Amino acid sequence: MFAADLSPDGHVLILTDAGQNPVRFHAIWLRDNARDAQTRAPGNGQRLITLADIPRDTYINSAQVEGAMLTLVFQPENKAVAFDIHALLAQRYDTEKRCEPGWTAPQVVLWDAGLMGSVPVASLPRIQADAGAKRDWLAQVARYGFGKLTDGPVSDGALFNVVDLFGYVRETNYGRKFEVRTEVNPTNLAYTGLGLQAHTDNPYRDPVPTVQVLYCLESSAAGGENMVVDGFACALRLRNESSEGFALLAKYCARFEYAGEAGVRLQSRRPMIEMAPDGELIGVRFNNRSAAAITDVPFEDMEAYYAAYRRFAEIIDDTAMEVTFRLNPGESFVVDNTRVLHARKGYSGAGTRWLQGCYADKDGLNSTLAAMQTTLEAAE
Repeated sequence: MFAADLSPDGHVLILTDAGQNPVRFHAIWLRDNARDAQTRAPGNGQRLITLADIPRDTYINSAQVEGAMLTLVFQPENKAVAFDIHALLAQRYDTEKRCEPGWTAPQVVLWDAGLMGSVPVASLPRIQADAGAKRDWLAQVARYGFGKLTDGPVSDGALFNVVDLFGYVRETNYGRKFEVRTEVNPTNLAYTGLGLQAHTDNPYRDPVPTVQVLYCLESSAAGGENMVVDGFACALRLRNESSEGFALLAKYCARFEYAGEAGVRLQSRRPMIEMAPDGELIGVRFNNRSAAAITDVPFEDMEAYYAAYRRFAEIIDDTAMEVTFRLNPGESFVVDNTRVLHARKGYSGAGTRWLQGCYADKDGLNSTLAAMQTTLEAAE
């Protein structure tokens, strides 16, 4: 049972839900978010009007509830609009806002080495054939920031089958895909047998590629295990140890650059820990190999900044934070490059190790997941 009341001036609707909890909505917000055919295109839901088309002095002079439907009459337009109350309550903004710097979205699950026994994994052929299994795996990737796939074909370019699950390849100066194996005089340390510190890829790009795929084609060399680290969990561990250090890495920009090829000089300027204006933790950029001179920190804060930088690196390097697994031919993994750092243990010169990598974007993954959740949940 729902009830609706209005403030004396009609500028605020007070909607009481079935649990007798009042939720307030402003008249201008409700008018702007009306779903009638004159306000929103029925096919794609895009607005047909601008805010300037809504009278500045908009108010509500009538509110009627029938079951789960709410009908409001907006003045001075004298326009009646029906709202689904459940949909409206799902968009409530009259709630206590989280304000502690570094809060994470509800769907984000932080993790450390304790996740080792339950790495998000699925069979590539199965999720290609089973929409429910694909939705579940994509949901795990969104939740944990990475996921592994098995049983894929061992063939050049097979990694594109992974990207086809949710989006499109983002081509860079490395091409649509790049090879990860030992080379003579490599242009990038990733092409050597050296171990690599946990890092996010391409921090020198703006915008940074938000998804990375690594696909194994050969793996007979000793070592070379892959490691992933939850950058959000590391950042919040730093915050819990030193709120001042966390604030410094979030306040000031670091600089990153890459100039390993003729005609290429990629540069960016972004904080190592990135937050939205309301304090939500939304990104980590950490890559010692690509870090340029830090020049945006004032003299009086530089020593403390470097202390925080060092501690952040120590947390990232802590084995208690890492999940390790080996990729065999036909196996791959996907990482959210704005959150999860990946690394590689060193491998020997004996045998072979050949991975192919490519980039994609998280908006495609999130869009595919959201569309599948809506469609499949409606059918279930």
